[in-house]
Amino acid sequence: MADVIAVDVGGTKLSAGLVHDNGTLAARVDAPTPHDTDAEALFATLTGLLAALDTTGATAVGVGCGGPMDAHGEHVSPLNIPAWRGFPLRARLAAHTRLPAWLDNDAKALTLGEGWCGAARGERDFIGMVVSTGVGGGIMLDGRLLDGAAGNAGHIGHVIVEPAGHPCACGARGCLEAEASGSAIARITGAPPAEATPEVRERTGTLVGRAVASVANLLDLPLAVVSGSVALGYGDPFFAAAQRELDASCRLAFSRGTRIVPGALGRDGPLIGAARVALLHEPA
Repeated sequence: MADVIAVDVGGTKLSAGLVHDNGTLAARVDAPTPHDTDAEALFATLTGLLAALDTTGATAVGVGCGGPMDAHGEHVSPLNIPAWRGFPLRARLAAHTRLPAWLDNDAKALTLGEGWCGAARGERDFIGMVVSTGVGGGIMLDGRLLDGAAGNAGHIGHVIVEPAGHPCACGARGCLEAEASGSAIARITGAPPAEATPEVRERTGTLVGRAVASVANLLDLPLAVVSGSVALGYGDPFFAAAQRELDASCRLAFSRGTRIVPGALGRDGPLIGAARVALLHEPA
């Protein structure tokens, strides 16, 4: 059984683990994401996590990282991590571990994981989403993960859900990420997302449902699988509100009945998805 070193780079925390080629997470370590602007300090935190793992026998490194990024993830510029702008993460990890490294957007990686051994197992057409510090997505269409010209396809966090809404870090206004992400909720309400009122939780679900409806109507997708600390932490009220919005907005014959469900892989999903990124590149 081969092991893959899996890495998840998020705005709140960094994670690393070992994942077997059957999707089982064997070990994991986490650390808060540094908030300074020193690119090398951030990379040192990440390599410190790798040092805490027994990587003997690992065959590759798989990475899920916040976007945007350029083609093949050669350089990453996560909106929620200002220390990295055009940072060559893939090459640096390959040099550090002396293993082939493969990198994709974190939400696209999670989409691969949920399709591999999670809530979308066996599905050929669905969108996977993360609603956490930020909002990201990945689209599986006809059994293939969409990449786009620069590898950023599926970035549902920048679908406009509130015209003339709050300003987004991308420069637009009213993006889903600017209205429904954990960082946006904290900024809008003045309180941590976990302390949100029932009204805020319902609004967050409604806005996510609104964005999913647009994508489902556009791409003929019958399923959305949503993970992340905000979505999973808000639970049933979030998903009920999102489903109501889907039911109201998906009125075409092919999109009527589109479902939105929680991810099945929980907190391990990002690492399992990151491993899948590498396994799909590595020879069997």
